[in-house]
Order: sequence, then C-alpha cells, then structure tokens
Amino acid sequence: MRELASLLAVLLLASAPASAQWLKYKTPGIPRTPAGKADLSAPAPRTADGKPDLSGLWSTEQSSYWIDLTGDLKPGEVRPWAEAVYKQRTNDLDRDTPATHCLPFGPSELLVGDLYRIMQAPNMIAILSEGGGYRQVFMDGRPLPKDPNPSWQGYSIGHWDGDTLVIETAGFNDRTWLDYSGHPHTEDLRVTERFRRTDFGHMQLEVTFEDPKTFTRPISVKLNVRYAPDTEMLEFVCNENERDTAHLVGKASDEVKGNVKVSSEVLSRYSGNYKDSTTKMSATISVRGDQLVLAISGKGAIPLTTLSETGFYFPGGFPIKFITDPNGNATQFLMSAAEGDFKFVRTSEEKP
Repeated sequence: MRELASLLAVLLLASAPASAQWLKYKTPGIPRTPAGKADLSAPAPRTADGKPDLSGLWSTEQSSYWIDLTGDLKPGEVRPWAEAVYKQRTNDLDRDTPATHCLPFGPSELLVGDLYRIMQAPNMIAILSEGGGYRQVFMDGRPLPKDPNPSWQGYSIGHWDGDTLVIETAGFNDRTWLDYSGHPHTEDLRVTERFRRTDFGHMQLEVTFEDPKTFTRPISVKLNVRYAPDTEMLEFVCNENERDTAHLVGKASDEVKGNVKVSSEVLSRYSGNYKDSTTKMSATISVRGDQLVLAISGKGAIPLTTLSETGFYFPGGFPIKFITDPNGNATQFLMSAAEGDFKFVRTSEEKP
C-alpha cells in the first residue's frame, strides 16, 4: 500500500504542469471575436427544443449578500430567536460555520462568487460547485416531495417561464447557515431561483428565500452572473491538511474593552467608497444608526462590530482598522486576514 501511495504521488507531481495548462485552455465551441477572445456579447445559445441553453462555467458577481443576507431587512424582520443565534455566532467569531468544518456552505452558495458549472439536459439540470458539491434539478414535471428526508442541498425541481429558468428547492436540513455571518434557518426554508440568460456571456439571477419561522417576510436578491471562458474549476478538497479549527478560540467580546460607543460624528468620517488595488474589490462604508455597515460592490450591507474608535470586526474573524488624516477623516482601512492585510484606499465620500 505504501508503494502504491508513493507511485500515485509521483504521477500527480508529473502531471501537475499539464493540469495547470487546463486553466488557460480555450473553451471549444463558443463565439469569438476576430482577435480570438470570447465574444460575451454574442446571442444566447438555445437547445434543439428552443429553450435557452444555460450550460457552461459561471460566476456570480461579488456582493455582500453571501456574508449577510439580511442587510436589506428592517429591524424586527428577523425573528427574535434567529437574531439571538446570529449574535451568539458573531460573538464566537463564526468559528462553527459549516465551511470551517468542511460541510456544505448552504442555500446561498451561488451568491459567493466562486465558479460553478451548469450542465443542461431536457429532463435534468445539474449544478456543479467548485467546492465539490452538486445539485440535481429535475425538469420532468415531478412535484417537490411532500415529506422529504432533510438534506444539505435540499430537493430541486425546475420549469421554464418563457426564457427564464425557475428552480424551486425545499427539504433542507437546518444544519447549514443561511449566510457566512451566521443567520440560521429552519427546515421550512424554501428557495426560488430565477435564471435569465441575456446574451452569451451574461445572466440575471434572482433568488428568493422564504422561511416564515425565521423572517417576517421573504428575502430577495438580484445579481448579475458572468460566463467564465477559457478556464476550468480546480479541485478543492476542504479537509486536506486541515489544521485551523484547533486554533479558533476566543470571542469578539474579548476584544471589546467595556461598552464601546463611537459618536455618529466620528463614524461619519469613515463613510465613503474604497477600493483594494490587489483584488480590485470595491467597498462602501456608511453609517446606520450607531454603527458602521459595509457593502461589497454596492450590494447588500454588513454590520460591523465596534471594537474601538478606529477598530471594527468584520464577520468571519477579520479585524478592520481605519487610518485617518490629521483631521480624523479616513484615508483607507486595513482588513487583516491570514494571508496578510488588504488595503482599501478611499476613493470618494459616500453619495447619499
């Protein structure tokens, strides 16, 4: 057995350069410009039966929704029990998120921005995620199961509403989180996704989450989806060489020295639009009541926990520190992560 393991290791190492070439291999059979680049503005393809063909590799635009799906809700629209669970998970620095333990991300996985592949056949659509999971969407007219055995991905059926693919999913277990920051859901959760391919390289995605035991109203988000040409998904084995969980200790409250309050006047000096030059990600900081909120690419809103006058906590265990000029106005903020600090430079004040 040891010799076999050694042989496999050698074969894997020998094939690494060839595998890396896959990430730049041109996608066959797609429209291209005279310069040879993928023509993402070409007409959307159709299947033999005239339906829009959604097959291909896709990525949803970056937003705040996968981190905090409730950013557009008003106070009181999250049930008290769910708000209490969320606050406890936030104080625990989200160390028990399913993703930390290599479990499925949850019902909002398509909002993350990772690559996923849609494979379309007349009676079945499969959605393969870069994290290794998959979903089967039955298109044969069957109803959702009445009393399903709760599962991580739920049970999905689909139909066409004109040129829009409508996917209904129910039968989730309650072990996943609705978003990365820790909002829970019950087994009554129902998710409806609407995909509309506008041209070859773009889709519009609308996702509605309904869970009356958790929220007083449905949550709907609208995002753009972009085709990913001339690349492939990489294998991602979450539990390989996992060494982190033993070190996830402490609580957010450990960092707060007393009841920290920062005046709205000070908070307003941090409001504005920022951009990270490395990732090209944009962020908008604004004031909501007595706290700061952060929106990624102008989508959604993520409340920040106040640690000090210039220090805040971003869900997932990421400290944020604002750097100010002599007048106290923010010029940038640093978001600390294991791989280093991300520097978001202020580009303008927030527009009302």
